[in-house]
Amino acid sequence: MHRQRSDLPPNQGFGTDFNRMSAPRLLFLVTDDRYFISHRLPMARAAAAQGFDVHVGTRVKNFGAAIKAEGFTVHDLPWEKLKRSPFNIIKDIWAIRRLYVALKPDLVHHIALVPVIFGQLAATGLSLPTVNTIAGLGSGFIGRDLKGKILKTGLILALRTLLARDKSLTIVQNADDWAAVASIGVPQSAIKLVPGSGVDTDQLRPLAEPEGPITIGVAARMLEDKGIRPLVEAQAILHRNGLNTRLLLAGDYDPTNRSAIKIEELENFARQPGVEWLGHVDDIIGLWARCHIAVLPSRREGLPKALLEAASCGRPLVATDVPGCRDVAIDGETGLLVPVDDAKALARAIETLALDPGLRARLGAAGRRRVEKIFSSTSIGTEIAAIYRDMAEMRIADLRVAV
Repeated sequence: MHRQRSDLPPNQGFGTDFNRMSAPRLLFLVTDDRYFISHRLPMARAAAAQGFDVHVGTRVKNFGAAIKAEGFTVHDLPWEKLKRSPFNIIKDIWAIRRLYVALKPDLVHHIALVPVIFGQLAATGLSLPTVNTIAGLGSGFIGRDLKGKILKTGLILALRTLLARDKSLTIVQNADDWAAVASIGVPQSAIKLVPGSGVDTDQLRPLAEPEGPITIGVAARMLEDKGIRPLVEAQAILHRNGLNTRLLLAGDYDPTNRSAIKIEELENFARQPGVEWLGHVDDIIGLWARCHIAVLPSRREGLPKALLEAASCGRPLVATDVPGCRDVAIDGETGLLVPVDDAKALARAIETLALDPGLRARLGAAGRRRVEKIFSSTSIGTEIAAIYRDMAEMRIADLRVAV
């Protein structure tokens, strides 16, 4: 790993010989180590390939060794996801600021809503270039009760202030989120659409359909906002209609999310005909090898990696007609779209695919082609590395002036 600092002496830096110069320091700020490995590893690898000294600030639980094995430096942060009192929020922000001051990164990439807000607050006054990924606007933007509406108002005010700073670039994953961020007052020049981190299309190759009953899979956290309840209801409708379908629920119970479905209810789902709750699944290829159809009836997404991975494996998609989902599941081309929270429409779409193997094959093949063309980790990695170089140049220029 590179360790020489790019701010010592003033004649060092990127320039045209970027890879031969001292390594600029890039810090990723993410909530937990599993999310970094599952969703952001391709862009970190792309940065390292371009000569960055990659660091990861996160809550280390089970994947710290895996991150270190990539050649990255890990900084354990004491995120208090279950104790978001004002005191703990201040403590978290202060810990992040101490890391920024001690590490002196050339660039920080804040990923997802909480790291963006906490990280931007921690960077106040440090003249630190930041990239802020809004990985879907999250449950805070789709709350329907009074508490949810108050939360949404607060988030808009915070983001309007924090994302409009100098040396700050906001990355969104779909056109709807681009428009939403622009609408709250963030300059359009400071917003860029990059469709996620991409998926490894060499590893996630088209799979033959399995034998046996038509099997539907969903890979998501077990949240109300992911549409798990209407999906289980749709499975019950299919059984009442005489279809021998199976439903695999692949995802964790997440007590830190305000729309989490309780363990007792998930266990009850698993007692219903044809339903199996698998919990978290690391072997995503193994999951889609068991399934004929991939479903995600979410209320809103950034760019759902679960659908991208399923499409890369050649699976037809059923998803809700919402931001993010409709960027991957193109109605009638790569999948079928249904309204939000509509179990009957969901059941009809699944039944259509269940009874038509030719349609499943056609949609699955088109989805694979779309992922190869737009969402491969190689092409997106090249794009994100160019953004990192441009943003880090701001830091290098400031350091040269200071010297």
